[in-house]
Amino acid sequence: MQEVFEMEEAKEIKEELGCPHCARIKVRSSNEYKKLINRLNRIEGQIRGIRGMVEKSAYCPDILVQSAAATAAIHAFNRELLANHIRSCVSEDIRAGKDETVDELVKLLEKFMK
Repeated sequence: MQEVFEMEEAKEIKEELGCPHCARIKVRSSNEYKKLINRLNRIEGQIRGIRGMVEKSAYCPDILVQSAAATAAIHAFNRELLANHIRSCVSEDIRAGKDETVDELVKLLEKFMK
């Protein structure tokens, strides 16, 4: 039942986004969704904290330490999202014979390695 709801919701989201060819979406499990949103909420809090430090004229090294922590948090988010993508979207597409997904993954990894 949950999967049917998610698929209907996915169709509605695609329609809202406009072009069905360029608006690919991913229906995530509630657990995956919660994990990603929790990470993003923590990152958002870190960024607000850094802004507050700048506004209060905090010492530069203190700000840089917090900035490095926020960068690490974003990298952790990216690793988790990429792992989920490979385990689901990429593996499903490969099984379905969509070899272009491998090219897409290679291009994505090249962006991460810059």
